[in-house]
Amino acid sequence: MKLFLFTALLGLLPLALAAKVLKSVIVTFPKGTPSGVIDQAKDSIVASGGVITHEYHLINGFAAEAPVNALQTLSTQDTQYKPEIEEDKIVSINGDYEGDKLSL
Repeated sequence: MKLFLFTALLGLLPLALAAKVLKSVIVTFPKGTPSGVIDQAKDSIVASGGVITHEYHLINGFAAEAPVNALQTLSTQDTQYKPEIEEDKIVSINGDYEGDKLSL
């Protein structure tokens, strides 16, 4: 019985650790997205344990560090103003992009 309980708890460990991992992302919204939609997205990220690291003013969006499950929820939250979520990576002067769109 003790072995079964230990094995079950050990199996849940990766799930508990994965919930704490934060992804660094850039979230952008289509032109014309109301500020309330963007504010709701930021509130959702913060409520899930994430952090808004930068707010953009020239484009509709922000940078954040957030749990993957929060990003999955955000990607399906609004169908009219669907956000584009990309992993925040370094781009070189040659245009080399060290990353890809975040697959959720």
